[in-house]
Amino acid sequence: MNTIRNVQPSRIYPQSANYLTTRRDARFAKGLLDQSVALFLGGEPEAARLVLRDLVSATVGFEMLAARTNMSAKSLRGMLTCHGRMGMDGLSTIFSAIRDWLQVTLEVQVLDAT
Repeated sequence: MNTIRNVQPSRIYPQSANYLTTRRDARFAKGLLDQSVALFLGGEPEAARLVLRDLVSATVGFEMLAARTNMSAKSLRGMLTCHGRMGMDGLSTIFSAIRDWLQVTLEVQVLDAT
């Protein structure tokens, strides 16, 4: 496990050659994280899980995420499907691991509806 802690996300590499080269861009990955959080908080959990799945595939990968979250990669893949079952604890753990991987913080702002 020491090797996992030593991995630095200085560059984001896709897990497959099929991903667009723009997915290597950290800003794009941050945008996917932002979109996933916004979709989830906006009441669209199915879409949020699919965006989160794309983000995991394009950055940390399911095996590394499994090691960082103490969940199985198979379970994570199942959770991040359109109809996947994910509790708040699991979602929080995944967001936290990705946030740490991307070295970002999340801020949420509540606005009055107009």
